Amino acid sequence: MPPSSSFSFSAPDGTELAYHVRGEGSPLVALPGGPADSAYLGDLGGLSRYRQLVMPDPRGTGGSAAPRDPASYRCDRMVADVEALRMRLGLDRMDLLAHCAGANLAVLYASCHPERVERLTLITPSVAAVGLTISGELRRETVRARSAEPWFPAAYAALEAITQGRATAASWDAITPFSYGRWDEAARAHQAAADERSNPGIMAAYGAEGAYDPPATRAALARLTAPVRLLAGEVDPGAPPATVAEYAALFPDAELVIQPGAGHFPWLDDPDRFVVSVCPQVFNPVGAFNASLPSDG
Repeated sequence: MPPSSSFSFSAPDGTELAYHVRGEGSPLVALPGGPADSAYLGDLGGLSRYRQLVMPDPRGTGGSAAPRDPASYRCDRMVADVEALRMRLGLDRMDLLAHCAGANLAVLYASCHPERVERLTLITPSVAAVGLTISGELRRETVRARSAEPWFPAAYAALEAITQGRATAASWDAITPFSYGRWDEAARAHQAAADERSNPGIMAAYGAEGAYDPPATRAALARLTAPVRLLAGEVDPGAPPATVAEYAALFPDAELVIQPGAGHFPWLDDPDRFVVSVCPQVFNPVGAFNASLPSDG
């Protein structure tokens, strides 16, 4: 993974925010979910070999300062941070990628600044900003293909408890394997690092009352002219493919990609497939790998 360089810029309210740049090529601004710092994104499965990844740390996370006003953690108020980053980068229009809860921020930004979005890519997106619902049965159906895995019975029982309103703190820990296409040592390490960096207070403030206006956002997205790509993990109960398909239907120009065998972090489950899904220019017109791709990737 190529090294990253770190920079900072000032948000409109004076909060100093950090962003990290990795790789070369045309810039791709990648908004993390959580909100959490961008470290868990890594280099998005090797995407930095083809694009210059610009990965901001949302306010109060990673290298970014905490704001004076905690209410500014709310998702809709962070739209100004994204616009300030665009101006700092000197980009007239941005290619914008977002993961999980970062998709809420990305679509609010696209709603407010459609003329500044060149392309929009949403990876296993949260649906809060657009008001879609995910039934408990759909979440359970999405993971049943994994019933042969040794940890499945306990995880599935915990998922049933959560979707039926009987959750305990242990239930949330037990379903963690469903977030990964392979629950191996690499996945466990990735999850442990994310747990260390999580900030429940910021996460709660991000989606606080007033953060979202789904009817207004859906109306704005219906007018968005930028091409949109949405990627779902085949076995991800957090963003089931059927729900992501509903999300795609909200845009006039959207493509849905379902990554086989992937969970909520598809760049970890199959990096090569992920890269060619979100960056199709690495394919040649007949669908084979471009000669510029390294032989090991």
